[in-house]
Amino acid sequence: MKNRNPIAVFFICLITFGIYALFWYYWTKHEMVAQGADIPTMWLVLIPIVNIWWMWKYCQGVEKVTKGHMTGVIAFVLVVLLNVIGIAIIQNEFNQVATA
Repeated sequence: MKNRNPIAVFFICLITFGIYALFWYYWTKHEMVAQGADIPTMWLVLIPIVNIWWMWKYCQGVEKVTKGHMTGVIAFVLVVLLNVIGIAIIQNEFNQVATA
């Protein structure tokens, strides 16, 4: 996983009104798939209701990549309820994986 500053990720998401978050999902999805996570194509984000399922699969990938340090349920709750704050917290977990 690429090491990114979680605070920068948070503020860039805010400044770009969430557009950077889509790019962040895209980049981290590819990094997780390279490590063996099973996450479908990001085009599914554009389909209502299916995007919730895609996010669930993404969060299951977070659990796999972090080796259970952050569960998929916690990642899902963070992303759905806290949005960009949750993204920054997940990025912090990715940074710990990158330095390990």
